[in-house]
Amino acid sequence: MSTLTVPAQVPSPAEDSEQLKKAFKGWGTNEDLIISILGHRNAAQRKAIRKTYAESYGEDLLKELDKELTRDFERIVMLWTLDPAERDAFLANEATKKWTSSNQVLAEIACSRSSHGLLLARQEYHSRYKKSLEEDVAHHTTGDFRKLLVPLVSSYRYEGDEVNMTLAKSEAKLLHEKISDKEYNHEEIIRILATRSKAQINATLNHYKNEFGNDINKDLKADPKDEYLAILRSTIKCLICPEKYFEKSLRLAINRLGTDEGALTRVVATRAEVDLKIIKEEYHKRNSVTLDQAIKKDTHGDYESVLLALVGHENA
Repeated sequence: MSTLTVPAQVPSPAEDSEQLKKAFKGWGTNEDLIISILGHRNAAQRKAIRKTYAESYGEDLLKELDKELTRDFERIVMLWTLDPAERDAFLANEATKKWTSSNQVLAEIACSRSSHGLLLARQEYHSRYKKSLEEDVAHHTTGDFRKLLVPLVSSYRYEGDEVNMTLAKSEAKLLHEKISDKEYNHEEIIRILATRSKAQINATLNHYKNEFGNDINKDLKADPKDEYLAILRSTIKCLICPEKYFEKSLRLAINRLGTDEGALTRVVATRAEVDLKIIKEEYHKRNSVTLDQAIKKDTHGDYESVLLALVGHENA
């Protein structure tokens, strides 16, 4: 459910590269030209442009963008131009570097991507940083966070729809017991969340609600200030309804005093070609304004223009 609009007649990568080269020339950069090209090309087309640009001019397009652009505009164009796996590796590495207990980016990447998508991100991490994502996560986290996040980022879940209802019932009971005993870091909770398929977890949590009367995340709100519980709730939300998780991320990013550009940029860049259409519908339902309107009100300039292009605003 992509929000990206790609022209019916897409210029060749060579033409796009030539136009981008023009955009960097002379006094001042032509930001509108950059947006009109990169903001309307899909992942495969952007990859072809990068390859052609390097072959034609002997320069790395990402380095050129880094040199020419600044601040939030630069960050979103750079993230967007990366391949999805490269982008995830970059964001995950950044998250391990500036780790704070409330940093949910690692759980977000581990749980909202497909098994294959996460595997590609981990492979990209190897080649880019010469070590593994698991290694960095283990090194930069401690205690319960490490206990949860290392298996999450190492996971390779079964992707099918098959569900074992007997297992769903027994594991729902197990989860309820551990949560009732406030054993939130119990290895069985972590095992279920880190290894079961998304379909199986969904069945388990539906049974949990039917049997015990509460949504599991409600039972995990025992202490709203507990950062570990917050990540546990995010993990569950990303696994079973990512569009609600990302809607909330956008709502919090936009509705605070001063926009959280980091979160806004990350969600738009990582979801525009995945499910941003559904996230936008969810956003409209929850906030009575459209995401486009919220972006217009809260951002400006080239940063606003590229965001609007990626969320599929009709005039962008």
